[in-house]
Amino acid sequence: MMKFRSALLAAVLAVGAPALTTACTSLPDEVDRAEIDASSRAALNKLINDNATAKAIYDQSEAVLVFPSMVKAGLGIGGAYGEGELIQNGATVDYYNSMTGSWGLQAGAQEYGYAVFLMNDDAVQYLSESDGWEIGVGPTVVLVNAGVAENLSTSTLKEDAYAFVFNQKGLMAGLSIEGTKITKLQ
Repeated sequence: MMKFRSALLAAVLAVGAPALTTACTSLPDEVDRAEIDASSRAALNKLINDNATAKAIYDQSEAVLVFPSMVKAGLGIGGAYGEGELIQNGATVDYYNSMTGSWGLQAGAQEYGYAVFLMNDDAVQYLSESDGWEIGVGPTVVLVNAGVAENLSTSTLKEDAYAFVFNQKGLMAGLSIEGTKITKLQ
């Protein structure tokens, strides 16, 4: 799987963001669901054990999308890709990929994970019924960083979804999930 990710990111850097979309349409035959299950569960458990705010949000969420390993690279044109799953009531519901294409002043490579806690039935339904969810369109998502986490409590949770980025490794200026497309794997 790492060879595929490296090749995908090289294609994005060489050709641009359209290569990311084209390359991912043939991915489902190569998905290792057992690997996704193990790494997603481990990442989610570590996140909620290490972060009290994430735990509190998890306890109130309807479901959570977990992408344990996103690989991002860019030099002017960049992209990120990872695979994950939707967990609801402790069970895996479906498998998804997450991809982002970007351009601008950027250079570097990074690996990270992220989890999106879906707080209501409308957000879960939107994910399941949409033909790919582009973060920034549809349910409102709040990216939780240290500053936002200090001001959140279980009584102030009003948005449709809350996203946590974790396990950042590598060097790349800036991190955003805005413009990320999440698509169900077949």
